[in-house]
Amino acid sequence: MIAFCTVRKSDGTAWGACDTEKKLFYPAASLWGKAAPESLLAYIRMEDRPAVPALDGIEGFALDTKALDSPIPDPLRNIFCVGKNYLDHVKELAPHAGGGTGYPQFFTKATGSMNGPYDAIPLHAGVTGQVDYEAELAVVVGRTGRDIRAENAYEYIFGYSVLNDTTARDLQKRHAQWFKGKSLDGFCPMGPWIVPRESVGWPLGLTVKGIVNGEQRQCANTRDMMVPIDRLIESLSAGMTLMAGDIIATGTPAGVGMGMNPPQFLKTGDVVRIEVEGIGYIENKVE
Repeated sequence: MIAFCTVRKSDGTAWGACDTEKKLFYPAASLWGKAAPESLLAYIRMEDRPAVPALDGIEGFALDTKALDSPIPDPLRNIFCVGKNYLDHVKELAPHAGGGTGYPQFFTKATGSMNGPYDAIPLHAGVTGQVDYEAELAVVVGRTGRDIRAENAYEYIFGYSVLNDTTARDLQKRHAQWFKGKSLDGFCPMGPWIVPRESVGWPLGLTVKGIVNGEQRQCANTRDMMVPIDRLIESLSAGMTLMAGDIIATGTPAGVGMGMNPPQFLKTGDVVRIEVEGIGYIENKVE
């Protein structure tokens, strides 16, 4: 499968296409020469994006997955997130935060929370004592638009990625809103790449898993979403322009640490693995 990624180099970062099975990386400069956009975000924001050429005859380099950065290290805007989009998750957190409202619950994470797919998640000791994980599918918008109807939503999707909506539960509760508890530095691991929409199929039916120290705690299918992707895009874009390059985190299923009895928050040395079927996984150690 061909996806898009950003890799770290000694002199900065490079982006391009990657063969996720053969683990080969094709730098953008090798694909389009001097016409290559400077970043994956810039490529996504092009109105007339050049297609990836046939890779036969183009030199591919061994892809060191540990060198992968977030596909979009510096997002255009805050990451749009959806709260309480799986019924089982609503039920498990009802004693702590109440039930759902019947409408998508949108909030954002600061751009500075972005983190790499295999980088450490900081605990921020002294700031929070209740760091939690949330396995999610991320949707990357590929076309700017407003008042997008659900039946046209697919046309506005560039691709999909894996995301951990890491959360400081005590800050979330203390501040009576979600932004601060969701936006600490390093609280948005994402990657390992962006898979084009054409490679995943539509409508979506992907299994999402959250695994801590080898123990599977979360497992659901995107078909279980209370508000599916097309309706999320319709609702979010109503009266508000979505921009190419925007990232939408689509909600997490049951099994988060806060929902356990007793709650089990992340601690130093824990390893959190988030998997999304058809896309891949991210894995982050807590430090």
